[in-house]
Amino acid sequence: MKTASIALTLSLLASSDIPKLRFVDYNGAKCPAESRAIGVSEDSATTGEVFPVNTLGVLIVESGDALAVGDAVESDIEGRAVTVAAGAVNGWAMDAATAAGEMIRIRFA
Repeated sequence: MKTASIALTLSLLASSDIPKLRFVDYNGAKCPAESRAIGVSEDSATTGEVFPVNTLGVLIVESGDALAVGDAVESDIEGRAVTVAAGAVNGWAMDAATAAGEMIRIRFA
């Protein structure tokens, strides 16, 4: 089991449905591809619901593809962690992932 080391959690109002352990943008929505995230959703939320977002520390996020330890990660269209191609760095992978849907630790940027 992977554990997080969360230094700061904020409450945001969901502007859309948010899955658990996905990158979240500053407007309380699932982070768009290649965009800067404010943090990672701790729980899922529906539109209009207040939900916790972990914003500092070693965080757990869902992978969107295979990742190697040390890869810089960005958000894909679903708010999952993928290797940076051209977007904003949201952290660095502390665990490897062999495919999408795996929970990994990242050092959030």
